[in-house]
Amino acid sequence: MKLFPHLTGPNRTAAQTVVVVVLMGSLAWASVPFYNWFCRVTGFGGITNVAEVGSDVILDQTIKVRFDASLERDMPWTFVPAQREMELRIGETGLAFYEAHNPTDQPIAGQAAYNVTPYEAGAFFDKIECFCFTEQVLQPGETVMMPVSFFVDPAIVNDREGQYVHTITLSYTFYQIDLPDAEMQAALDPTTLTSAPQGAIETN
Repeated sequence: MKLFPHLTGPNRTAAQTVVVVVLMGSLAWASVPFYNWFCRVTGFGGITNVAEVGSDVILDQTIKVRFDASLERDMPWTFVPAQREMELRIGETGLAFYEAHNPTDQPIAGQAAYNVTPYEAGAFFDKIECFCFTEQVLQPGETVMMPVSFFVDPAIVNDREGQYVHTITLSYTFYQIDLPDAEMQAALDPTTLTSAPQGAIETN
């Protein structure tokens, strides 16, 4: 079935394009998990790279990295960056922390969706380790400091658009996920609580 059968040529193409954009936008913003998946698949929205080690080239030129945090609707945690921004040399490995707190009387599991802006910087922002790589489980009243280590690829200075980027904003949005039954039972049993979430430092 064709959309807009009464339209022809460029008018039909334009109308179909608008429908696709509106549909994808609605689906993306209606669901953080879907938005995260969509960005990973398409490269849309400033999705970053993953590196096993840091860069072997460090330039004298510096760049600022800002940190942002938000929560999906109904996610009961509090979640903030421990630092608002840092300046580092391009290629230098940086280490930043985000603080998460579960104020409820139940264990809560969360997963972080992420991106960087401007979007053209995503191809040059490399994460080495990040709390966003795995789900995080916070016990009732628990507060953790969650690290992310990263560097900005020196290739950014030779990119047609990237060379004009002087500030990058790294953003995370945490959304709640369901715990598997076995993990939920373990979380509810205080005798099984042995450590903070993976990649996190417990502060209480």
